[in-house]
This record gives sequence, C-alpha cells and structure tokens, in this order.
Amino acid sequence: MNMPASLPTPDPSSPHTALPLGRGVYTQLPPSRLERLAQRLRWPLTGAAGLASLYLVFLMHAAGQTWLALGALGFFVLVFYIYISQAAFALRYLFPGIAGMLIFIAFPLVYTAQIGFTNYSSAHLLSQERVREYLLDQHEAVAGQTQGFTLHADGPEFRLVLRAEDGSPSWVSPALALKTTRQELSVDMLPAQSAQQPLTAPLQQALPLRELIEHREALMQLKLRLPGAAQELRYLGLREFGAISRHWQAQDDGSLLRLADQTRFSPNLQTGYFESAAGEVQQPGFKVVVGWRNYTRMVMDAEFRGPFLAIFSWTVLFSALTVLCATAIGMLLAVLLNWDDLKFRGTYRTLLFLPYAVPGFISILVFKGLFNQNFGEINAILDALFGIKPAWFADPLLAKVMLLIVNVWLGYPYIMILCAGLLKSIPADLYEASAIAGAGPLTNFFKITAPLVIKPLAPLLVSAFAFNFNNFVLIALLTDGRPDFLSTKIPAGQTDILVSYTYRIAFKDSGSDFGLAAAISTLIFFLVAAMSLINLRLMRKANS
Repeated sequence: MNMPASLPTPDPSSPHTALPLGRGVYTQLPPSRLERLAQRLRWPLTGAAGLASLYLVFLMHAAGQTWLALGALGFFVLVFYIYISQAAFALRYLFPGIAGMLIFIAFPLVYTAQIGFTNYSSAHLLSQERVREYLLDQHEAVAGQTQGFTLHADGPEFRLVLRAEDGSPSWVSPALALKTTRQELSVDMLPAQSAQQPLTAPLQQALPLRELIEHREALMQLKLRLPGAAQELRYLGLREFGAISRHWQAQDDGSLLRLADQTRFSPNLQTGYFESAAGEVQQPGFKVVVGWRNYTRMVMDAEFRGPFLAIFSWTVLFSALTVLCATAIGMLLAVLLNWDDLKFRGTYRTLLFLPYAVPGFISILVFKGLFNQNFGEINAILDALFGIKPAWFADPLLAKVMLLIVNVWLGYPYIMILCAGLLKSIPADLYEASAIAGAGPLTNFFKITAPLVIKPLAPLLVSAFAFNFNNFVLIALLTDGRPDFLSTKIPAGQTDILVSYTYRIAFKDSGSDFGLAAAISTLIFFLVAAMSLINLRLMRKANS
C-alpha cells in the first residue's frame, strides 16, 4: 500500500502563493503586482518608521523627559523586533492587545499610585529645579536705567537700536541673527555714530509690534553691554531694555540667598518648600516623595478621618441599598409581567423600561427639578396632601433618601430585564408540582423563583454594586455632594461618595491635593478589584 508523501510546509515569508496540486504536490504562483510593490516598499517604509521613532525619542530627551524617552525607545525596539523577526511571528497578534492593556490600564494605574506617595498639589506643582529657576529669575528694573528700543531689519539679520528719552538713536547693535536658543548672548553695543562698525545701509523702518512679538523669545536671551556701564541691560518688555536687580542668589550648598535681607532659604524635603532657619516658607513649593503620609492621613488625622470614614460608610450603604431595592423592585415587576393572564403586558413592559431607555443624565436633571423645595412638583403634591415641603437638598438624611430614590428609579429596569430572561429558563414542571402540593404564589416565589433566579443573578449584582460604588454622575448632577460637613479641614459633602470626594479634593475647593486624591483613587481601585474577584468566584459557582 502506497503511503501519501508528506506535504511540504509553505514558507510564510515567501512572496509566492503556494497552492496544492494533487497528492502532496505544491506549485507556486508568481506574485501579483501589489505583492511585488509591497516587497519593494517593505524595507524603505521600515527604515522611515525607524527614523521617525528615533526622532520622537530624541524630542522627548531634548524636552528633559529622559525616563519617558528610554521607555519609548524600549517600546519601539520591541515593536520592530516583533514585526520584523520571524522568531516572534506568533506575538504579532497578541502584542497590540497586550500593549493596549499596558498603556491604557497598567500605566495610568501605576502613575496614579506613584502620585499617591507624593505631595503633588496646586502648591507643589513644580520640581525643585524648576522652583529654583523660578526664584532665581525674579527681578525688578532699576529705576533710571531703562531705555526704549526699536528693532530694524538688516538683510537677513537685525539691528537693535537703543533710543534716548527724546527718541533719537543712542546705541546700535551689530547685525544679529536673533535665533531662539536657551543660551544667553552678550552683545557689545556701539554708539549710533560710531565709525568702527558702519552700517552697510541706512536703518530700515522699525519692525511693527506684530513682527516684534515674533522675536520676543530671542530678545529675552540678549544681554546688552554699554561701554563704561556697570550693569548689562536686559529685556524688560516690548518697548524697553534696562538694568535689573535680582531678588535671589544661588549658594554653593544648594540654598538660596534673598538679597533684600540676606536671609538664606534651604530646600526642605519633608515639606517641599524652601524654608529659612526661622521657619519662613517661600512659595511656590516643589514636589517631593512623602511615603505613606497620604494613606496614614486617612486613619491617623482626626480632622480628616471623621468625614472620610463617614463618606466611606455612606458609599457602601448607598451601593448596597441601591442594589437591594432595585433588585427587589425589578424582580417583583418581572414576576408580575410573567403572569400569563395579565392583560396589556407589552404596554406595561414598555412603560417600565422607559427609565432605562432615557439617557441617565437627563433623568437626573429632571428629578433635580422635581425635588426643588419651592417649585418642584413633588413638594407641590406633598404640600397639597400633607402641608409639608421637605428640604431635599438642605437636610442630609433627605438628600440621601432622594439619591436612593433616583438611583433605584434608574437601576430597576436593568434588573427587571435580567429577571424576565431568567424566569423563562425555570421549568414549568416545578410550578405544576407546587400547585399539586397546594402551594400559593408566595411559596412559589420564595421556594422556587427566588432561589433559581438569585444564583445566576449574583455576579451581575456584584457588578451593579461596583458600578454604584463609583457612580460619580448621579452625585455630581443631583447634589454635588451637598450639604457639606461643618468645620472640616478639607471640604467634604455628606452625600459625597468616595469617587466624588476624590474629584472634589483633586479639582475643586480643596487646594487641588492631587497626592491625597491619588491615594484615595488607589484605595478605590483595590476595593473594586476585590469586588471583581468576588464576582469571578460567584460566576464560577454559578456555572458549576
């Protein structure tokens, strides 16, 4: 018996297309025009992409982002290795997803956690080097030593003319290229009538203000030296140069000397400020690593711990009560709509689904108007029936009840739809046997329906709990966290949940304390991650 010959494995890198002919015989078709063009452009395009990548890395390094440049260089090297080398052929399909997870999930998480170990805030935005440069650059013009100037084109270059009080030219610079660089340039000025540096042509008309602004950065790098003058002239504005008096002087030990009173300020790596021996603090501050201070502050600082623990407790209670009430209402409605003898079931189902069909933010804003104390329809009805007008937004308890009402209204249709689908999967034989045994509707619900629905519904309820744990939109649009706690170090609202409290700390009326907000965000991440693990375990049990 003749065995078929083993089929040769086609080379994936070959430009030809292999087709089987008969038993174990392959033939290769000639490449198409598009394939030939792709083969010709492959290496030129790869080289161009490599050069563009290196240029991007160079720009990052030139901007002072050394670590970012090294990370980008490693990333580009890995990309080119995977998509050029045949040894990493299989990774070409996995790499985009892995890279996306690392860039958009892992990197923001690590960066946020890193900020949580610093004092990064609106008062500590800059690095120590930038703060030092800012202080050393502070100066003021010396009275009586300023001169107006004009700028004139001289071929491809320019001449700067200092003018006396009457507007006549007094000093003229040599021809200047006016290139924008980081290095300062000293310029020896010449008398306007000097014969040592005669003008190649009469001065042209002075540049208008719009063109003068284009050369502003280059003019800021000039230091004009006048013969016999003790001080150099620096750029003071779009119309004048003058001598300046600096406020600070750098010292060899890294401290700064304030020239006005000879007070020395040294960098304090604990507080992130330049401080004097007497404890005087110089603004702005700089970013430093503070270790676990932001985390211990949540527990150890009594003034911060009180509102934080209250907000944390309310966040858990808010999420739990929302899921519990929405589940109870959604399951009850699903059971009622599953009743075969109920007329107009389709109409009821459509009406009850509307809260889920309308965009959430619109429903929240509508409820905000309905709960208005003076003009809202809800208070109008309560006033007509019982003679009361509750202060929904001013009373902490009523504000929390209002949040729960609105959130349950937005959430019950989702549970109702899930339960309606799960009810269809319950065998009808169970209800028939229950009816033969003489059980009533309540017994059927608690003994048959609820146990069979809750088990597959449990993972989704955990997901709903995690969603409401971070339900920022509801808090921001309905109460904005108000009413506030009284006499707190950091403003906090009694209806705030952790995510809205974090937003308030980072971007609103708490001094933009990004470090503390990042620490709370990291805590929220671990809490939600723990809920996700619980969700996975429940799903595993539900499927087993």
